[in-house]
Amino acid sequence: MSRFRVLQFNMQFGQGWNDSDPDHAPIDLGATVAEIKRHKADIIHLQEVEHARPDGSHPPIPPNYSRLKAELAGYDSTFSFPRPDPRELPFGIGLAIFSRWPLQPATCINLPSPPVEFDFFGEKKTPTDRLLITAEVDIYGHRVRLMNTHLLAFFMLKSSSEQHREQRDIIEQELRKSSGPTVLTGDFNVSKHQSLIEQFGRVGFNTAQSEEITWRRMPYVLDHVFHNAPLQCVNCEVHPTPASDHHALVADFEFAE
Repeated sequence: MSRFRVLQFNMQFGQGWNDSDPDHAPIDLGATVAEIKRHKADIIHLQEVEHARPDGSHPPIPPNYSRLKAELAGYDSTFSFPRPDPRELPFGIGLAIFSRWPLQPATCINLPSPPVEFDFFGEKKTPTDRLLITAEVDIYGHRVRLMNTHLLAFFMLKSSSEQHREQRDIIEQELRKSSGPTVLTGDFNVSKHQSLIEQFGRVGFNTAQSEEITWRRMPYVLDHVFHNAPLQCVNCEVHPTPASDHHALVADFEFAE
């Protein structure tokens, strides 16, 4: 059997969902761990692993990632913060990849954000940069490239990633470098996702699903699992969960003949 399972999950630093007051829902990392474990994935891609500090600094030991590493015994893993930035808002940051197979050294690629001004509780702000992390892993004799990202939510800034394409274009450039089996997942924060699907489709990458919404706050498909032709997606499911404001995506892959 050459099938393997990928879990894509924006875990919102362990903050769950409360319909009546989502912004003040309790943090329960135990529920996050349970949600991750129940899917029995071979590859796990996570966004918003940590809760950003108001001053933009990073703790020397990421607490949530450390807990996940301890809980997910048998997985190799890598984690990256974005660049420290005093403009960081107290939301979720940090990307992680977990794998049942040993990971080759990861790379981190900075995704610059444009100086789009927005109001945050009466203060003028500009967004911080985002991140793409990549790693390689050998699965059943095939070298597979793994890519995980979390893009800026331009729609929340009354703008669009179609107007500011820099982050998407950097990822497209990285996709062009991949001829072997490649999986790209993430929270792409594109409200009108068809343009994103078409852009990555032109370089040979398809999304595993684009019909079911993946975010509780608005009816958007923000989360995706993209793959290229050397991989065949044999099943993809969206799993609503109270463990985050995002749903979990599970995709099963086989290697194409």
